[in-house]
Amino acid sequence: MTAPREGVPVVVLAGGSSRRFGADRLAAPLGGSSVLERAVASIPSGWPVVLVGPARPLARPGARWVREDPPGGGPLAAVLTGPAACDGDVVAVLAGDMPAGGVVLPSLVVALGAEETVGAAVAEDDEGRVTPLLGVYRRSSLAHLGLGTGHGGRAMALLDAGYVSVHVGTAAARDVETPQALAEAEADLTGG
Repeated sequence: MTAPREGVPVVVLAGGSSRRFGADRLAAPLGGSSVLERAVASIPSGWPVVLVGPARPLARPGARWVREDPPGGGPLAAVLTGPAACDGDVVAVLAGDMPAGGVVLPSLVVALGAEETVGAAVAEDDEGRVTPLLGVYRRSSLAHLGLGTGHGGRAMALLDAGYVSVHVGTAAARDVETPQALAEAEADLTGG
């Protein structure tokens, strides 16, 4: 399976309390833009984008905003909300605080297509950590989670239907949860 020309819908998680960061991490400046704008800009052009969280200005044409019910339910609730606003048998997930994550989505689509017996293809960093918030999912693999709203649920439950991990490196899998991580993401951009 190759990545379809029109892409797959991408659910961007754009909520959260930013407790560890100390301020709105998605609005934090990064490379002349914001963390969220960088994350959305990293998604291949032409791929549909649905953001889950409170609406804010965004440069991406055609991006849509939705909210989980009740708002503030955490990443699992957001992931379960997003696909309801999308079409297709496959949906990608990208945490809004992963400024370089979108570039690996086509590779994850290809990996999922090659592994027909698993429900997801997810990113793995240089230390072997997998993240369910940078992945591509078969809609059918999320069905068992759709019995509730996912409010307060753990994101790792997304991997219960089986997954294949794809090494993408630390920079692509970096999430900006702390000021130190923001400095590292800035260094990724400048090659420092």
